[in-house]
Order: sequence, then structure tokens, then C-alpha cells
Amino acid sequence: MSSGRAFAVEPWVVREPRLDLDRMGQVESVFALSNGHIGMRANLDEGEPHAMPGTYLNSFYERRPLPYAEGGYGYPESGQTIINVTNGKLIRLLVEDEPFDLRYGRLRRHERVLDMQAGTLARDVEWESPAGRVVRVRSTRMVSLTQRAIAAICYEVEVVDAPALVVLQSELVANEQLPGRDEADPRVEAALTDPLVAEQHGCHGAGAYLIHGTRRSGLHVAAAMDHEVHGPETAEVSSEAAEDTGRTTVIARLEPGKPLRLVKYLAYGWSSRRSLPALHDQVRAALAAARYTGWDGLVAEQRAYLDEFWETADVEIDGDAELQQAVRLATFHVLQAGARAERRAIGAKGLTGEGYDGHTFWDTETFCLPVLSHLAPHAAADALRWRQSILPQAYERAEQLGLGGAAFPWRTIRGQECSGYWPAGTAAFHINADIADAVRRHVAATGDEVFEREVGLELVVATARLWRSLGHHDSSGQFRIDGVTGPDEYTAIVDNNVYTNLMAQQNLRYAAEVAARHGRAAARLNVDAEEMASWRDAAKSMRIPFDDVLGVHPQAEGFTSHAVWDFEGTPPQKYPLLLNVPYFDLYRKQVIKQADLVLAMQLRPDVFSLEQTRRNFAYYESLTVRDSSLSACTQSVVAARTGHLDLAYDYLGEAALVDLDDLAGNSDHGVHIASMAGTWTAVVSGFGGMQMDDAGIAFAPRLPAALPRISFGLRWQGRQLRVEIRPEEVEYRLVSGPPMRLRHHGEPLALSEGEPQVREIPVLDAVEPVEQPHGRAPRPRHPAGPAWTAATTRRAAPHPEPWAPTGDMRETG
Repeated sequence: MSSGRAFAVEPWVVREPRLDLDRMGQVESVFALSNGHIGMRANLDEGEPHAMPGTYLNSFYERRPLPYAEGGYGYPESGQTIINVTNGKLIRLLVEDEPFDLRYGRLRRHERVLDMQAGTLARDVEWESPAGRVVRVRSTRMVSLTQRAIAAICYEVEVVDAPALVVLQSELVANEQLPGRDEADPRVEAALTDPLVAEQHGCHGAGAYLIHGTRRSGLHVAAAMDHEVHGPETAEVSSEAAEDTGRTTVIARLEPGKPLRLVKYLAYGWSSRRSLPALHDQVRAALAAARYTGWDGLVAEQRAYLDEFWETADVEIDGDAELQQAVRLATFHVLQAGARAERRAIGAKGLTGEGYDGHTFWDTETFCLPVLSHLAPHAAADALRWRQSILPQAYERAEQLGLGGAAFPWRTIRGQECSGYWPAGTAAFHINADIADAVRRHVAATGDEVFEREVGLELVVATARLWRSLGHHDSSGQFRIDGVTGPDEYTAIVDNNVYTNLMAQQNLRYAAEVAARHGRAAARLNVDAEEMASWRDAAKSMRIPFDDVLGVHPQAEGFTSHAVWDFEGTPPQKYPLLLNVPYFDLYRKQVIKQADLVLAMQLRPDVFSLEQTRRNFAYYESLTVRDSSLSACTQSVVAARTGHLDLAYDYLGEAALVDLDDLAGNSDHGVHIASMAGTWTAVVSGFGGMQMDDAGIAFAPRLPAALPRISFGLRWQGRQLRVEIRPEEVEYRLVSGPPMRLRHHGEPLALSEGEPQVREIPVLDAVEPVEQPHGRAPRPRHPAGPAWTAATTRRAAPHPEPWAPTGDMRETG
């Protein structure tokens, strides 16, 4: 069994100091490289052993049947699953005819390092074969952030003690054997076994290519490789190709101290429309550009790209080395998920694993895009352009449901609804408002009115029309939205979910504002003054329930009248509840999977007074079990805003470490991109107190006692801003851009480049502690100890498991 931690704690790298076969799946996910178009799990160069081989292309999928015990009108007939495409990571090594396999012989050294400044994964291995031959292997892998179609590997082998004949087999492999899937339906297994059909293949002196198609979804993928060989002049190079395999073989006799170096360039492309010759030419051209740039050039481009990114994006946290590393890793993975996605989806796992079938949810708009809008705005804009591109499917789905406007899918890859469980899928209409909110936040952060007119307008109009159709005015004149599911999937099919109603209200208001601002463009969408007035009217009369007896907002109509879940009688092994108790029992009790009303307070702070926010937060803290990784970051933000700074710090640690410490127990299926994005938000909107409204951007910073300093940067309407928070004061610095205004704890403040402003932080009033459900409090980080001191180089011993959420499980399709 594994012991200790998988990774050492360092500021800018994540280091695996030794190979641990029991943690391979987790490490493959954490060390995965992606640019938003190509994703590569961190499988070993030689391919085996592995947990889950994975090479993915954004939105490349296969259709599969969705089984139902009982069908119903409007149920999706098929799902979409991301598939493992042609694997180009493979470089097999034979030493005097013995395969380099870490399960045999003696492993003297094995270290891997993910470098977040260089954007590379490096490996250093020393291995003694069963016959006593010793070799050292060094490899560096990258997925290019500058050349979208390209990945590359620099592989170097050196014999240590005696001359040896060495063979390298660099391969492309399609339809590689995968571990069994956890599927009860044999039709699903059949649909995803050998999903690629060979269409073309070929080779040349130092490379090969393969082109395949899917059986059902009608997509085609091309993968190509080329090589540079540096070593003995007597080395021989040859290539071959078959339907599912391309191979370049290098044979050389090596002397100690004289390594053989292989640079492997990989190119990927896919399409549902282009011809096979066009796909072939596309990847060959990408390879030519990569070879022209060269390995050193690709590495230099990658470093320059990330240097520019980190100049703004870096979050500095003094006093907690573990958290410092985790926040940087989280930011790095969010960038990787969207950097070159270019009008395709950002999935819940990015391109790091097959979790959730590779689907995108509301997580993208609510958690990821607000971060990207401030750090990599082009990526956020492209993600919203993807939403615009799937509007035809959303219109069709709304029509099928008897609604106006567009009904965006709860889970999808290419735009069709893929959720087979409608109470937690179709009924979660709040995704429409989440998309509109992402548009609003992006335009506020960038000031991009052209984007608002060309992309945002159509999205907010389509979503506003759905709300006007879905809701109705009751006899008292209030606008109700009944029979929906909010973010908390333990409470389904409810009337007037506060989160949904507040976000719909904002959607309706914003749609009217944008349509009025861009009148000609709105007219082309057939928006007239009467329709805009109906949106304003619905927003103004939106029903927001309030429990006068308890003095809190019920999560939905009648929620506070339900029986409270027996938390003390629920043992730790019963969590996550959705895997151990019936939904029927969950739906009729006061128990919350993830922050719902609390998320409403984070995103709509304009609606709640400070006193209401504090009372609501205390009430819902006692009911939220965090069976979802989406919860801790939101609870961190609202805890900080309500003065519970130590608790906010605890929740920040949980959100940040969900994958580094595998807190949910499922990081082997891919990292939790939304929780990683929420980590940045917990720092910036929580401890930084950042909010945006019609008056601009505002901050209300405060630090927990354990942290002496936090510094973060962001982009704001063409400017680069840096905020440095210390226990009693904060410094605002305009790094670049024209003068601007902001608010500090409500006080107006003017900033000019080169003239930082320092302000005192008001003294915080004491607040009453809040309580979590029995056994579900977050692991405390605030007491002094080795887990948070700046000198930390090794992680603290694991906390007993009951505190850790083990879910992030959604409905099963």
C-alpha cells in the first residue's frame, strides 16, 4: 500500500520523487499536459505499467446508447463519450533485447517533475535490467501552447557501465487496449471497444501517419510523427506503418557517456467535414512547422508564453508552501484546459482523463470562465463562442420541451443533451443563466463591446426567452419558476430555487440592457421594445422566498420545512450519500450536496444584506456535506466575506488540494478543473474581496491570521493590476494600462501606472462560529504546524478520512 504523499512541496514544480504504482492514476492526471486542443495523460514513455492510457482531442467523441429501464418523451437517445485517440507518447526501449519495463529488474532511481514555468514534464530514470545492464533515461514531454496541433518529446538514453546494443521503437498506436470500464450495459462496452476504424496509413524515413474514423459519430482523426536522431553515426533508422500502428525504429550500439537522443514531433488534427487528404496535409504541415522551429525553439516558445501568462496570473502566498504550490498548479491546469480550445468546450476534467465521459457542464461558465476572463481573456471568449455555435441544438431542445428560446444541455460534448437522468439534468435549467452570467462578467472584465454585440447578445437573448417561457406570473403578480433543480443535486424538482431565480433575474435584466445598447443587432434577432419590457417586468417581480420565522432564505420554496437529515446517525462510510442512500430520501430532507443558496450569495451579493448573508451562511453550513468538489471554493469565498477567515482558509486548502491529495478519491479519472478554478476565486474574491458591478471593480481584502501576505494579479479592461494584501494594509498597483478607479472597502481610489496606492484594512468585527454537519468539517489549516509553515518541504501526515468529501459524483447517465 502507498504511504506518505505522492508529491514533494516546491514553489514552481510538482515533483514525484519515486514511482508509486498504487498512485499511478492520480499522478497521470496531475501531470497531464494539455493546450485545450490536445490532452495527454502522464503515462510512462514505454506505455506500461499504466492506470489509464489517455490521449484526447477536444470534442472528439463517439456516440453510445443511453439505457433506460423506462423510456419517456424528451429523453436523450444517445450519449457522447470522449475517446482515447491515437497514442503518440510511446517510445519503447530495448537493451540487449530486454524490454525496459519498470516491473522487472531493479529501479535505482525514478523521478518526474512537472515544471509550471516551462510547461514541460521531465523524467529521470536509472534502471538495471534483469541481466545486470544499467541504463539512464531522461525524457521531457510538452504539449505546445503556441503551435496548437503539436506535442513533442525529447528522449535520451545512456548506458552506464558497459557498451550495449540499444533499440528505440517510437510508435503511433490506435485502439490500444484499455482497462475495463465500470459499465453495466454491454452495449456501452461494445460502442467504446476499438472505436476507431482505420482509413489511411503511411510512413517515410523517420516518421509515419495514421488516419482513422469513428464508427458512429462521423469524425475523422489524423496523427503523424517525425523524428530527429542524434547519436552514433552508425545508428540505423527505419519506419513502417499498418492500420493501427506506425513505428519508427532506431538501432545503435552505445558506449558509456555517449547518449542516444531522439526528438519526436507529433501532430494531431480532426474534423467532421474535411477530406482525408486535407487532414493528412494538415498534420504534415504542422509537423513541418514544428521541425522548422526545432525542439529548442518549441521549448523557448513555451517558456515565453508562460512567462507572459504568469506575469499577471501568479498568486503569491506567504506562510503556506503547500498551498502556494497547489494554487499555482490549479491556475496552470485551468490555463491548459482552455488556452487553445478555440471555440470548443472546456470539460469538467479538461483533457486530463475520461471522468464524466469528457462532458462539459455549468462548471465551465460559473467557475472557469470568470478566472480566464481575468487571466487569459481570449480563452474565455472562445469558450462562449462555442456556446454560441451550439445554439441550434439548444433551440431544438427547447422546442422539444415546449419552451421558447434555447435550452442548453446539462452535459454534452458537441451540443446535444447527454444526461439520462432528467431531475438532475434537464431540470437544472440554471445552466442558461450561468452562461449569461459568464457573458456579463467577461464583458465587464474586458470592456469588449464588440464581443458583447457579436456573441453575447445572441446568448443572453436566447436564454432570457427561455426564462420568460419557463416561468409565469401567479395570482399575486410574482414571477415564479417552478419544477426545476438548482446547483444542489440533493434537492431536485423544486419551486422557486433562490439561486435559479436570482440568476434568471439577472439574465433577464442584462438581456434587456444589452438589447437596448445594441439596438440594430437586437432587431436582427427580432427583439422589440415589448419583449424587452416583458423581461424587465419578470425580473422586477421575480419571487425570492424568505422564511420570516428562521430569518433566512430557504434554498427553495418550503425547503426549511423539511425534516433535517440525521447527520449524527450517518457514519463516515455512508458518504457520498448519493452512492449509499436513495435519492427519494435525499430529495425530501434538509441535506445539501454542494453550496446552492451560498453560491447565490457569492454571485449576487447585491441582493443580500450583510446580516442576511451571515444568517444564511450559518444556516446552510450546518446542512452542507460537500459530496461535490464544487462546494469548498464557494464556501471559502462566503466564509471570508462574512468574517470567518480561518474557516475560509480551511476551505481554500480543501479546494486547492483536491487532486494533489486526491481528497475525493477519484483524481485517477482526471483533475477537478472547476475546483481548481475556484481556488483562484477563493483567493481573489474571498480574501481579496473582489466584486464587480455597474460602478466598476471593488476590493475588500482581509487575511487569515496564519498568512502574512497574499499577492495576486488580474487583467481589467486592458489593464494589468496587482494587489498585495498584508495583515493591516493593502497595496494596489497598476502595472500597465491607462489610469483607472476602483473601490477599497467602499472607498473610491484612483490608480495610475507607477503610482501604487496603500490603504489600511478596517478592523474586522468578531463573528459567532458556524458549525458543519457531524464529521463533515474541513481539515483545519490555521493552527501553527508543519502543514503551513513557509519552510515546509514535506507534507504533513494525512488527516483521518471522515473529513474529506469523497464524491463529486453527478447523476449516472
